[in-house]
Amino acid sequence: MKANAKRPLGFESFWAHAMHPVLLAFPIPFLLGASFMVPDLVVELGLMVSAITLGILAVMGILARRRVILRQRLLSEAVPLLVSNDLNPAFLTDVDGVIAYANDAANERFTETSDESLAARLATVIANPDAVLYRLQSRAITMASAREDIVTRAGQYRLSVARVGPMMFLWRFDDLAQASAKTERASATLSLPMMTVGKSGAILFLNDAFRRLLECRPRAVSDVFGPDPIRSGDLHRIKTTGGTVDCIVAEVSGGPGRREIYALPAPPTTIGPWTEKQVSTSWSVIEDLPVPLMKVSGKGDIIESNREARMLLGVQSTENRRMTEMLDGLGRPVDDWVKEIFENKEGQASQFLQGKGDRQDHVIQVTLNAVGVDSDAHLIAVLNDVTELKSLEAQFVQSQKMHAIGQLAGGVAHDFNNLLTAISGHCDLLLLRHDQGDQDYSDLLQIHQNANRAASLVGQLLAFSRKQNLQPEIVDLRDTLSDLTHLLNRLVGEKVTLTLNHDPNLSPIKADKRQLEQVLMNLVVNARDAMPDGGTIQVVTENLVLDREIERDRAFVPAGEYVVVKVNDEGKGIPPEIMSKIFVPFYTTKRLGEGTGLGLSTAYGIVKQTGGYIFADSEVGRGTQFSLLFPHHDAPIADVIQHEAPVPTPLTSTSDGVVLLVEDEAPVRAFASRALRLRGYTVIEAECAEAALQLLSDPDLNVDIFVTDVIMPGMDGPTWVREALCDRPDTKVVFVSGYAEDAFGDGKTKIPNSVFLPKPFSLNDLTNTVQGQLH
Repeated sequence: MKANAKRPLGFESFWAHAMHPVLLAFPIPFLLGASFMVPDLVVELGLMVSAITLGILAVMGILARRRVILRQRLLSEAVPLLVSNDLNPAFLTDVDGVIAYANDAANERFTETSDESLAARLATVIANPDAVLYRLQSRAITMASAREDIVTRAGQYRLSVARVGPMMFLWRFDDLAQASAKTERASATLSLPMMTVGKSGAILFLNDAFRRLLECRPRAVSDVFGPDPIRSGDLHRIKTTGGTVDCIVAEVSGGPGRREIYALPAPPTTIGPWTEKQVSTSWSVIEDLPVPLMKVSGKGDIIESNREARMLLGVQSTENRRMTEMLDGLGRPVDDWVKEIFENKEGQASQFLQGKGDRQDHVIQVTLNAVGVDSDAHLIAVLNDVTELKSLEAQFVQSQKMHAIGQLAGGVAHDFNNLLTAISGHCDLLLLRHDQGDQDYSDLLQIHQNANRAASLVGQLLAFSRKQNLQPEIVDLRDTLSDLTHLLNRLVGEKVTLTLNHDPNLSPIKADKRQLEQVLMNLVVNARDAMPDGGTIQVVTENLVLDREIERDRAFVPAGEYVVVKVNDEGKGIPPEIMSKIFVPFYTTKRLGEGTGLGLSTAYGIVKQTGGYIFADSEVGRGTQFSLLFPHHDAPIADVIQHEAPVPTPLTSTSDGVVLLVEDEAPVRAFASRALRLRGYTVIEAECAEAALQLLSDPDLNVDIFVTDVIMPGMDGPTWVREALCDRPDTKVVFVSGYAEDAFGDGKTKIPNSVFLPKPFSLNDLTNTVQGQLH
């Protein structure tokens, strides 16, 4: 053990060690004597105050030292009582590795030396114990405990340590090879046939019961059960030297790359060494079998069960219990299913059932086999906990469903953006020919405003499918919420009170500020709607440090630093049965016409695209809390350079330039062409990429800029532009699309001299963009 190993000292340990009471009390007489000798009153008072202060500190040091000594004495007496009867070696040491106590198992295991150093004791089994002990003790100082597996030629060991005080450590030594040997010996004496099979199907271990049954020593599991795969709970046929034997197979994991297979007696008519007496008395053997098993009557009564089955079902006893009391059918009554299997006696049948009571979140696969004859006819039930498997399956189905909805939302948004571009664009053209005094002006303005509202709704679809354009920046949520407070207060109304509570040391995050404001507005509006009679909405921000990964709502949140935003309300709450549906698009509990069902799904999409997490906690009648977790960003706000958007130059009545417009949607192409011609550009139209390349094949054709759609039948926009730029490398490019900018990147490098204009765009958006590219 390293003699200079460091340890953290608490407040008491600090006074007891760093500031010894004797050292503090030593100057007191000199200070008091000097105070009487100095004529200056101020100096005299200062010396007296210093002496009194040192006296108080000395008393505190004495008390702290006594408490530390008393605590260490209590620990030194209590810990040996806890580990004295432990079957594994245990040591209590100080910070320098000197053994203060060793239990009987430690003294028996390490008899080669009587050295009082733990490193000397462990040197008989570990080559370099000093490095191992120092490494583990350093981790225990910071994390309270540590553990490490050590593999040597002599065997495999596990050394663990726990800090039990500021200067004491409890060490435990486990011989893993010895524990494994004990388990193997227990399996060898088991009267139920059992084998251990490796990853390749080779038989690694065969107990005495299986050897007596087979009367031979097979090498592979296929030599025993044939080429068909083994399934736990199924009826299989075993090949023996005296013929074949039917048995029910139970399989469990035996460690990495291993599986343990148990052969349970089948019906008494089976050929082989099993008798009916063994079938009826086998439950005494099965009690300790690491496979959940039950003996069930044809009416669904549980006759017998082993320990593993009772642990899985969460009951102490199954006496006078029925399957329907602990398991629920996921589509049909359990009793009907049991009765059908019992009467038909057709092999085995399996079904996924759900637990009841405290186990209702568990999914259990129950495999039934009809065995026995006449009065002894019954069912053998093999249980398997598939909760994790079903959870993974549900996650996969949910992700597939959300992916499909996202694809649909993106496609619908693309088509709607084309329609809205044509509607709002032609509306802009009409507004150019009408002034405010015209009687049609207000009608045209209504069309234009509703087209913009429709575009906002389409934007929410893209947000849900995580395909909208984000402009991330370093954001201080305190400033963002402060700027948003005025709007939020107007949204909540007079009956609802909005309060903000910020962490003064809140870390910055990286997000799209505009989209983040949309998320907060959606959550606050939902909180307001949940409190029709009024109440308080609290918005809380705080820092959060996760020391380890957490799993919640089928999401895994990695360890790290996060910024948390909580939106709390005092509303009606969300019932548990609909909690899993709140983020599903178009799902709403509001009346027809009051909500689109896109508020929370939009928030979900924006948060996930930002790299964050969103969770909901609710209690009916008490209220709801939404928690947003965003990764902490290291860059300070002041270090981020904000690039101001360039101010477009005013449009002149006429402009120079030849524009090649490529758009497959005729209404959009007609609007864009008229808008550009109104500004004086010469426009050449093409309905597809192939037609554009054919026009450009004329070397005498002069084109200054390409304005092209991205997604088109046949060749897409980026592909034909790359081909065209080979001969015209200086031509500027404007890409337009109803999809997000990164939806068509496909990992390729950005095309030079190009910009992106999302649909729907207005007349001014289009002409400003083209002019900005050309000038």
